Amino acid sequence: MIAAPLPLPDDAAREHSARVVERVREEIAQAGGFIAFTRYMEIVLYEPALGYYVAGARKFGGSGDFITGPELSTLYGAALARQLQAILEATGAKRIVELGAGSGALAASILNSLARRGAAPDAYSILEVSPDLRERQRATLATAAPGEAARVDWLDRLPEGIDGVVVMNEVLDALAPRLLARRGGAWHERGVTWKDGSLGWDERPLADSRLLAIAGARFPAEGDYVSEINPAAEALVATLARRLGSGALVIVDYGFPQAEYYHPQRREGTLMGHYRHRSHADPFLWPGLSDLTAHVDFTAVARAAERAGMEVAGFATQASFLLGCGILDLLAATGAPDSLAYLREAAAVQKLVSPAEMGELFKVLLLARGDAAWSSLAIADMTHRL
Repeated sequence: MIAAPLPLPDDAAREHSARVVERVREEIAQAGGFIAFTRYMEIVLYEPALGYYVAGARKFGGSGDFITGPELSTLYGAALARQLQAILEATGAKRIVELGAGSGALAASILNSLARRGAAPDAYSILEVSPDLRERQRATLATAAPGEAARVDWLDRLPEGIDGVVVMNEVLDALAPRLLARRGGAWHERGVTWKDGSLGWDERPLADSRLLAIAGARFPAEGDYVSEINPAAEALVATLARRLGSGALVIVDYGFPQAEYYHPQRREGTLMGHYRHRSHADPFLWPGLSDLTAHVDFTAVARAAERAGMEVAGFATQASFLLGCGILDLLAATGAPDSLAYLREAAAVQKLVSPAEMGELFKVLLLARGDAAWSSLAIADMTHRL
């Protein structure tokens, strides 16, 4: 089957992308002709006024480039809220911190659900680097959760101390990884250069002994291989773990345990782009307009949290997590099985839990300091696979 061509951006979007390319080109020139892919991804995603997440283009929802679980149905956030309530009650904490809240849909559904259950937090803090997304989050909360919006505040940096729950839904996949390659037994770092009038791949010998040791331990023992290591994701989780006094980190993202991530057959890594609800493999396609992500190595993230003093409470597929949180009970409460409301929500829940859709690809990692009831693990706990 031949894939349908990607839709073309309009003239204004093309002009914006050209400005992003020029900024990357300047960075390459200043660095002597080569920048690590990590730096390239940081520029095209987060450069002020230019990067994908900070330049104002719509990213989430039907008119954007992808739809996240919380935007498919409010039942996603309502199910998650059941687990969050148990954590807050067990620790006595009254704060939720969400990193990278997207459109604000998850915050709205969590707050509404907890309020209905008489368990609203004292504060719901959002750490968001994008001014555009902050405004969209405010608008979403004002419309979808007007009675709870006053509980929400926005942070410019991580709190020094947190008691409560930290939620990260599709955050770690957008942190820039290091791209490494082993070719003929020699190790290289992949990066970006400017050649023949366009951006393109280049490689340099890998000089970082720490990265070399990590790659040597994680990559398959034989053959040429290209993949990612993400020290930034591991460092973020470790920092959050150190700052969490009591409570839990709830991480939802797509990825694999380490043995699956670095499977011999996955020899080209997991880097991908997202543009207008299409996935593509070209990281140089319309920089600034296309999202770039890499899957999460959940084993590495879990080990980073453990080194910082937290425990792995559980690891599950999104499907088993949501089912354990009672999403089917929530679905049943939306109306009669033949009602329009029920049928609409049932279609969304099917996407969330189906192995052919989001149910198996997305995973949930629960990291805890303190005891809580983990109803979300009632269906299955895959901690042994980490």
